[in-house]
Amino acid sequence: MALYELVLPKMGESVAEATIIKWVKKPGEQIEIDESVLEIATDKVDSEVPSPVSGTLREIFFKEDEIVQVGAIIATIETEAIEIQKETPPSTQQLTPELRIEIEEHVQRDGIPNLENSDQEERIKPIDFSSSTRFYSPLVKSMAAEEGISSAELDKIKGTGSEGRVTKNDIIDFISSGKTEQKIEITKASPLSITAPEPIQERRTSSVSVSGGDEIIEMDRMRKLIADHMVMSTQTSAHVTSFVEADVTNLVQWRDRIKNSFEKREGEKITFTPIFIEAVAKAIKDLPMINISVNRTQIIKKRDINIGMAAALPSGNLIVPVIKNADQLNLLGITKAVNDLASRARLSKLKPDETQGGTFTLTNLGTFGNIMGTPIINQPQVAVLAVGAIKKKPAVIETEFGDVIAIRHMMFLSLSYDHRVVDGSLGGSFVRRVADHLESWDINREI
Repeated sequence: MALYELVLPKMGESVAEATIIKWVKKPGEQIEIDESVLEIATDKVDSEVPSPVSGTLREIFFKEDEIVQVGAIIATIETEAIEIQKETPPSTQQLTPELRIEIEEHVQRDGIPNLENSDQEERIKPIDFSSSTRFYSPLVKSMAAEEGISSAELDKIKGTGSEGRVTKNDIIDFISSGKTEQKIEITKASPLSITAPEPIQERRTSSVSVSGGDEIIEMDRMRKLIADHMVMSTQTSAHVTSFVEADVTNLVQWRDRIKNSFEKREGEKITFTPIFIEAVAKAIKDLPMINISVNRTQIIKKRDINIGMAAALPSGNLIVPVIKNADQLNLLGITKAVNDLASRARLSKLKPDETQGGTFTLTNLGTFGNIMGTPIINQPQVAVLAVGAIKKKPAVIETEFGDVIAIRHMMFLSLSYDHRVVDGSLGGSFVRRVADHLESWDINREI
């Protein structure tokens, strides 16, 4: 008999730790190769950790809700191997230089930005935790620094993790339910002058009346993250939405003609979503300044075109898997990527890396029968496109013999964009360009 040391695997370049949600297997239970041992959660996605060997789970080293660093030994599995199978990954106390650099970059990128060519006063300064006797993970420290939570305030938060440890959800709850904030006033003497910040005061929240027949449902972990992200986005970006209506009759007729043969040949369906993604990728190539992000006063023009597609989960929550380098894929490649990501999203099989790195987001409101909407920007991106349901409508068609009214397949597209850096000219031109690509669809195209 031999012991195999199961470690928390690397889950992406920017993921340094994860929270254990549930142990699927208990000590003493048999495990097959590739069978799930536990479920973990990062700040982006929930996923499973499979076993690379078969055997019996002998011992686990972390409890549920505990935060674990990438590379830490989380369990041992007793196998039938002749030789001892052993990995010697870095522990949480003894990190390799490479992993330490990765964790530091993660904290620096996601919590304490290191901005070049900016004033020292504008940078988010790290918090001094030397006087605190509690342990805080790098992610909790970075969130506290980003939100301006002092070490003293952090020490007062009641942790729900193992041994009272403060988790990411505790920080989110603290921010949403009572985090202190600074108040800035505009003086009456000058509409442009700003006074010094007022003393810190408690944020006021409206009281909610609950009657005897009401049901109280606690938000799950993902819903709390979504809620916090949506509020942050509306507070960060100046949202503006532009609309266009597109005639997609040729596109609909083309798909109706090829969908059965495509499914028979490829073994999967072709939906409208990959077609929309292809049109978005082309429009971004035409107007690349929509493919940017903002870092204070800096505009970062993205080299890659990574398009996220909003997908509804069976729980009702929303997740946004990302198609990397969408402009380099043909329609067949995009279709297979869309179907694969959507299928694994519904089964909670996405990897953390597959929800990161997006530079633009598409949401298909037509899936729910909606004709249009005003989506919220997925930070740190600056634009999100919503496509509505395709409906048959009477429309005026210009012909060489004059105008005629015909039944056409029409749809609305709506682009929400960050008016800090995307003007109406660019935003309106971009959504019009996407519509142009859809309207000019070649009905004889082969795939």
